[in-house]
Amino acid sequence: MEHRLAEAEARIAELRASAETDFLLDILNRRGFERELNRAIAYIARYRASGALIVLDVDRLKPINDAFGHAAGDAVLKAVVGVLRRHVRASDVIGRLGGDEFVLLLWNLGEADAQIKAAALEAAIDQLTFVFRESRVSAGASAGVALLGPGVDATVALAQADRAMYARKKERRGPE
Repeated sequence: MEHRLAEAEARIAELRASAETDFLLDILNRRGFERELNRAIAYIARYRASGALIVLDVDRLKPINDAFGHAAGDAVLKAVVGVLRRHVRASDVIGRLGGDEFVLLLWNLGEADAQIKAAALEAAIDQLTFVFRESRVSAGASAGVALLGPGVDATVALAQADRAMYARKKERRGPE
C-alpha cells in the first residue's frame, strides 16, 4: 500500500510540473511563473527583500512565422530563451507569459541595475540572426521593468512591467 501511495504522489508531482511548464521551451508557463511570483512577493514582504520583473516581447516574430512557418518561430523562441538563461543567475526565474512574451524575476536588483539588465537582454537578443530558406533574418526584443518590494502586488507589478515594455517597443520603432 505504501508503494502505491508513493507512486501516486510521484504521479501527482509530475502532473503538477507539467501544468506549470512550457514544454517547447522548458521554462515556466504563465501559471507556474505566477505561482513563483506570488511566493517571491510573500518572501519580499516578510524579509524586506527586493527584486525586479522584466517583461520582454520578441519583435518581428509574427513576420518570421508568416514567412517561414512556425518551426522557424519556435527556433527563434528557443534562441531567445538561450539568451535569457545565459544572462540570469540560477536563483532568478524565467517564464513565458504566452506567445512571444517572456518575464523574468530577478532577485536583489534596484532600478538602475534592472534597467541595465533589460538593456543588456535587448542587445543580446538583437544580435541573434537566423537563416531560414537561405534568408537571413533577425528578431529582437523590447523590455520593460517593474520593481518589487514590500507592499507590491504581483498583478500590479506585472501590469507595470508590461506597460513599460510596450512603451519601450514604441520607442524602438521610432516615429511612425
